[in-house]
Amino acid sequence: MDKVSKEKRSEIMSKVRSVDSKAELLVRSKLHKCGYRFRLHDKNLPGKPDIVLKKHRIAVFVHGCFWHSHNCRAGKNKPHSNLKYWRPKLERNKFRDQLNILRLQLQGWKVLVIWECQAKEATIEKWIQKELKPLE
Repeated sequence: MDKVSKEKRSEIMSKVRSVDSKAELLVRSKLHKCGYRFRLHDKNLPGKPDIVLKKHRIAVFVHGCFWHSHNCRAGKNKPHSNLKYWRPKLERNKFRDQLNILRLQLQGWKVLVIWECQAKEATIEKWIQKELKPLE
């Protein structure tokens, strides 16, 4: 049983962003500043990656820690109510992520995942240098 009313839950959930999250916007901004050009949410690729660098065949997912069950403080924070709904939902998300990553890799794409908790300016810059080697 949910602890809040249906109306309140609806209001809360309506504020959850599926695209253009703060983390995603920060990653996109840093990539653009490094000279990378990319497409967003390519519907022709498995999982509609958040960022697609076609020239480099790189697909980037910017995952929310809670929604994708990251092994961090936010990702370990599990709901305490309506568990019959939440447990299967979060497990399906993890399974779907793994499946989409595998499908992309089988199509020859390099797949990168950056977690919401990692989306800080310094961390993203290090991530770009390590994974993408900025353009000069």
